[in-house]
Amino acid sequence: MSSPVPEDAPPLSKGQVEEQIQKYQSFVNDRLRLDLKAILDAREKIYESISEHLKLKNQIELIKSQNLTEMKTMMDVGAQFFMQAKIPDTSKIFINIGMGYSVEFTLDEGLAFIDSKEKILLKQAEKQTDKASQIKAHIKVVLETMQQLMDIETDNNLKS
Repeated sequence: MSSPVPEDAPPLSKGQVEEQIQKYQSFVNDRLRLDLKAILDAREKIYESISEHLKLKNQIELIKSQNLTEMKTMMDVGAQFFMQAKIPDTSKIFINIGMGYSVEFTLDEGLAFIDSKEKILLKQAEKQTDKASQIKAHIKVVLETMQQLMDIETDNNLKS
């Protein structure tokens, strides 16, 4: 592992080492950890969306397997407030496709849409995981550099 300071460079003063350590610490805490949290939060939202799509897929498969032409269900009307709803025709379904738009699908079309949407969401989640891994690697490198600077400071203190 290479030192953060070239070997032919003049030794850093205690104040310079502490200043560098503080800069690295600030970078890790104020930038990298916040970026990591944002990436992990975004990935969690993607996983929640995948979960909702899988629940819908299971409902559609249940409707198809039971040959239901109508059904009663509980519907979330907002703020986790549910009301009983009667669906008179289960041959078609509206699915939110994003950006505030919903599209009417047959049950088979709905299943096909959910399958393709799930693949897209899984790729997005994988990208977020890759970004999180990169940020974790950056954090590790910066922490190792900080440790090397602390070792330099310790060596300088022993020589004094």
